[in-house]
Amino acid sequence: MIWALTLFLAQAAVPTQIERGEALFHDAARGCANCHALKGKGTAVGPDLKDISRLSPKAIAMGVRSTVTQYVQVIKLKSGQSFPGMPPKDNAAEVHDLSKNPPVAHKASKADVVSMSANNGWKHPPATAKMSDAEMADVIAYIRFAGANNRQQVSPDDVK
Repeated sequence: MIWALTLFLAQAAVPTQIERGEALFHDAARGCANCHALKGKGTAVGPDLKDISRLSPKAIAMGVRSTVTQYVQVIKLKSGQSFPGMPPKDNAAEVHDLSKNPPVAHKASKADVVSMSANNGWKHPPATAKMSDAEMADVIAYIRFAGANNRQQVSPDDVK
């Protein structure tokens, strides 16, 4: 009986893959939540990851590891400031400087943007964070759970 209780407590203390992925997703130094939100947590500066949560682990890993994204452009403001950022929406009151982690908001509307050009320097932070395949699998398991309620395990072999 004591063995069963000890085994149960030991298993209860081990975090699940989804829990490990959630912790990595929200890690302040190299997590995704600095730019993305899931399940009401994080900062919705970047694209909504719920849209990719139904994709295969390999497809999600390819998107996460991409070094340059189609969304990020070099934004030049009337104030003379220039930085990589997401093009502002029509009703936006701020534009985020993605060269900082977490991104820094600048009070600026779409009318304050002088120009936007192709981004050749900014890199998607996960591409430079060098997550291991096991860590990537954990993050993807969390993304799939948070966005599509998929509790299926993700193998590190699935994200290579």
